[in-house]
Amino acid sequence: MRHCSVQVRGLLTRDELDRYNGLMQVGGYLEEQNQYDLAYIVQKEVDILILPAIERLKEKSRDRDRATAEFLESLKAVDEEEQD
Repeated sequence: MRHCSVQVRGLLTRDELDRYNGLMQVGGYLEEQNQYDLAYIVQKEVDILILPAIERLKEKSRDRDRATAEFLESLKAVDEEEQD
């Protein structure tokens, strides 16, 4: 079973995280039993479960990029005022 990144796990809601942990346990058990065909199905469910957290991570990145752009614009404005 493939785990998602720590950043994505950190953005899961409590319910999503509980479900994620349960699915990972089931998938790990299936792999131990060499039931890779069933573990694959569980992995697909995990992949679907984490999609909202991935979108939340992308939004945080976009927010950070916007804040950086605004900061750089403010620095540019200060430089222009100092040159006047």
